[in-house]
Amino acid sequence: MSNGPDPVAVRRARVVRLVGLGKRAGYGALLVAIGAFACGVALSFPPWTVLVATLGLVVCCIVLPPAVVFGYAVRAAERDERAGLS
Repeated sequence: MSNGPDPVAVRRARVVRLVGLGKRAGYGALLVAIGAFACGVALSFPPWTVLVATLGLVVCCIVLPPAVVFGYAVRAAERDERAGLS
């Protein structure tokens, strides 16, 4: 009856892949910011450590929240689909 993969499942798989990429990028940027801050503490805060820490936090704050929200949305959709609520 179906001629190919379910378009909803394909779209959901794409979102899951992007969520994983967004989480890795967001948490990676946070790790860079923490590392730069630690270097700044050890080196009396040269300007480059302040710049790197700030940019890491900005990237983290832009990338990570949407990835987390979409991750919860995909899990909720899968849970509702398993429960037969779709």
